[in-house]
Amino acid sequence: MRLTTMTDYALRLLLHVGQHPERLCTIAEVAEVYGISQAHLMKITHQLGLAGWITTVRGKGGGMRLALPPEQINLGEVVRSIETDFFLVECHADHNTCSITGRCGLTRIFNNALGAFMQELNAHTLADVLPPPSRAAKHTRTVTPPAPRRLKAA
Repeated sequence: MRLTTMTDYALRLLLHVGQHPERLCTIAEVAEVYGISQAHLMKITHQLGLAGWITTVRGKGGGMRLALPPEQINLGEVVRSIETDFFLVECHADHNTCSITGRCGLTRIFNNALGAFMQELNAHTLADVLPPPSRAAKHTRTVTPPAPRRLKAA
């Protein structure tokens, strides 16, 4: 099984924001830290906001923060809120055209594997994967917005 890039980026965004609870984080900052397109992050930020994982503040000085404490952000729920489907094989899809459906033992095995995967994700929260504060500071690049430019007086 492979999660989409969107889910990967959503989890990275939550990790970054979770490491900075004292302030708002910006899309530009997260994009720079992880080398991700700002356009992708805008879509992901919107989706995470709709799902209730983050809150956003618009305008100058705006940004995003976690909407819940990290201990209340379940990784399984986050993944389910981002992923569009979990069709590991064709027979899991709604419009299955596999010629051996009903005569194949793989469906049950893949269903069990997916269940185990989701069970493991459900057992963890964002708090479980955030680095301790001292390690977070060492491994997180701090991005400082540029100072406002001053115009020369005429």
